[in-house]
Amino acid sequence: MVKKRGAGPDFEKSLQELEKLVEKMEQGDLGLEESLQAFERGIQLTRTCQQALGAAEQKVQQLLEQSDDADAVPFHDDDS
Repeated sequence: MVKKRGAGPDFEKSLQELEKLVEKMEQGDLGLEESLQAFERGIQLTRTCQQALGAAEQKVQQLLEQSDDADAVPFHDDDS
């Protein structure tokens, strides 16, 4: 059985591992098999992060719905 978790330590740990993995892949020193394994792990980490962010977003939405005077405003990254 899989536990549901928020965007806490697991998110931070997964994001940190993903960043290190990307740095390693960008160096270009991996062989084909290692690159494929790293890519597969990267996909897993990305999914973990997306799930954690989705759960956090859902929690925020629930909290906003419970508050009459709070308005939800979409977050947009200006760097996009």
